Amino acid sequence: MSTELNAIVIQALEDVKAKDLVTLDVSSLSDVMDTMIIASGTSTRHVKSLAENVVEEAKKHDIRPLGVEGLDAPEWVLVDFGDTIVHVMMPATRELYDLEKLWSMKPGERS
Repeated sequence: MSTELNAIVIQALEDVKAKDLVTLDVSSLSDVMDTMIIASGTSTRHVKSLAENVVEEAKKHDIRPLGVEGLDAPEWVLVDFGDTIVHVMMPATRELYDLEKLWSMKPGERS
């Protein structure tokens, strides 16, 4: 189901014009998830809309998130589907946390 879910998430983000969309295979780095999808929005309203669209499109396919965090102050919204985690962030927040770099390193390489 992960491949199908990932395609749904990516399409939902593209439909609402997500910026800098990245998909990371983190299965070798984590026992908790297999895929991390990261996207940016142009405003807090856009970030919120992107995350809400991901949830709505997944629901249309009878897929429900385990949790959604950050909709109240949408600098960074996390949508947890279990094997797939979606991060939708403002560009400054994304740059600060640099999840792409963090999750591309093996645990011993992190400092």
